[in-house]
Amino acid sequence: MIIYPAIDLKGGRCVRLYKGDMSKDTVYSESPAQQAREWALAGFSWIHVVDLDGAVQGKPVNEQAVNAIVNAVDIPVQLGGGIRTIAQIEHWLAQGISRVILGTVAVRDPELVKDACKRFPGQVAIGLDARNGKVAVEGWVEDSTIRAEDLAKKFEDAGASCIIYTDIDRDGTGEGLNMTSTIALARATTLPVIASGGVGSIEDLKKVREAAREGIQGVIVGKALYDKKIRPEQALALCPETFQEQ
Repeated sequence: MIIYPAIDLKGGRCVRLYKGDMSKDTVYSESPAQQAREWALAGFSWIHVVDLDGAVQGKPVNEQAVNAIVNAVDIPVQLGGGIRTIAQIEHWLAQGISRVILGTVAVRDPELVKDACKRFPGQVAIGLDARNGKVAVEGWVEDSTIRAEDLAKKFEDAGASCIIYTDIDRDGTGEGLNMTSTIALARATTLPVIASGGVGSIEDLKKVREAAREGIQGVIVGKALYDKKIRPEQALALCPETFQEQ
């Protein structure tokens, strides 16, 4: 199991949203790069970054903050939010991002995503952000009609590195992961799944570890770390170093 500490960017700052609502943000750091250094020094092996403004606007917005994060740490960084073209993918990978996350474009233009998976093997993840089981797009402000499991199946043989599944109604709440939906998705695909949305305690991380046999290989943690409901050393104790490495 890999634990991905989250850095969500809005206006150049590190924030957390409540259920994906851009008007309900809590600022945790004015320096995302410093926050990234803290997560790296704590022992995490990856960092999960989302350009929230970019996700809504459909183009990279917080590029300066993203570049500062990449330059601040020696561990890999995965990035999502507003990445909609091959040119943008190439740009971010050239800037040092290890893996890009494609969400909205997976719904709007699945052929582009399949092309990206072929061009950049191991460096493309599919982001499935769902509300009531249906995938949301454009920074979670629009709901599609496609179910997460059905969209995942479209990329079964595309060569994606993994699927990142977020239950929007749990995100930022600390109410616990939606393990039922996450496990159902993992069973519907052979791709590794990273769980996200709602982690509030160490017990939630234990549930992910127990679900590894279902294909859930990682978990994204944000607010629980920032609010110190989970300590880094406590989380990492669940994951021997050999399993933290990708």
